Amino acid sequence: MKELIQALLIVEDEKIMESFLKDLMTPSEIKAFSERLDIAKRLKNGESYRSIAENTGASVTTVTRVARFLKDEPYQGYQWVLSRLNGKENEKC
Repeated sequence: MKELIQALLIVEDEKIMESFLKDLMTPSEIKAFSERLDIAKRLKNGESYRSIAENTGASVTTVTRVARFLKDEPYQGYQWVLSRLNGKENEKC
């Protein structure tokens, strides 16, 4: 895992990252990771589990799992990334 983290950290260009992720993951894996990030963002914005499931096509189980990592798990990766993405969105406004 350490080498994967280092590989992800050295890519600074969006197009290169997209190419790397397409080489690294299947289209289904990319879709699943993108979906989880979208779910986390929606949860953080206060959207209900059922609404998220209906609007994204994700299962309620997936929404619940993302919610657990967003709120209860010690890693707080979603929180950190979402706060940085939110900061970037605010910079563009």
